[in-house]
Amino acid sequence: MRQLQALQLTVNGDAVELAVPAHWTLLEALRYRLGLTGTKQGCDKGDCGACTVLLDGEPVLACLTLAVTVEGRDVTTIEGLTPLHLRAGGTGPDPLQDAFDRSGALQCGFCQPGMILSAKALLARTPRPTRQEILHALSGNLCRCTGYTQIVQAVELAAAEAAGEPPAPTHAAAEPA
Repeated sequence: MRQLQALQLTVNGDAVELAVPAHWTLLEALRYRLGLTGTKQGCDKGDCGACTVLLDGEPVLACLTLAVTVEGRDVTTIEGLTPLHLRAGGTGPDPLQDAFDRSGALQCGFCQPGMILSAKALLARTPRPTRQEILHALSGNLCRCTGYTQIVQAVELAAAEAAGEPPAPTHAAAEPA
């Protein structure tokens, strides 16, 4: 029997204690110990970005992050965005999630949590990013369905609305490099 490692961390604004095998990734801890299945298990090698979560506000690949390394840190998953938005005094869904919905920025939805969390980190550090900055921020997140246009437009819409400005004119966006 493998020995378990006890962890204390904050997940989606709540203090959490859990025990995981020392070799488990953050992805495994979130999905299999906490039931937070919005963090998607895609490639398991850091290529697709489906497992992206925010660690102390920065996007990380949960499939490449050992759970034991996040002791005492703050993790935000897709499940936490609306509750955190509401706790901060907002109403309705998280504005970025709402912009993704209104822009039709998904098809199968598998990549959407990682895309949204990468975009959330971008908007936290750069409230009015350029299209190139958006493409760069999302370059670690792969989508096989939408072609990225509506995803980029959703980020532009959320940024514009947060600034009280009209969204940028829509035109085709190149796929991230």
